[in-house]
Amino acid sequence: MCLGIPGRIVKIDDAANMLAIVDVGGVRRKVNIACIVDEEHPVSSCVGIWVLIHVGFAMSRLDEAEAAETLRILIELGEAQAELEAMRLSSAQARSASD
Repeated sequence: MCLGIPGRIVKIDDAANMLAIVDVGGVRRKVNIACIVDEEHPVSSCVGIWVLIHVGFAMSRLDEAEAAETLRILIELGEAQAELEAMRLSSAQARSASD
């Protein structure tokens, strides 16, 4: 089952292509932020915000309380651990492929 999982944007990696680095439970991944950028919310304003991530895209903005509650529910359901492990594995595979 694929879920959206909360993460916090820690860095803009490529502003022109709307790519950012997001921290999800200590795992950092590159995600596309095009879905959350608009005139009121430019790329430069995204660092530090919480987003809901699904298949490499930040789908929506969350406040910190919503992010914490979503993570709590996912952990209760046992889904967060599976998603975080999948992210860790894909990050490790991406690093291995680039070596």
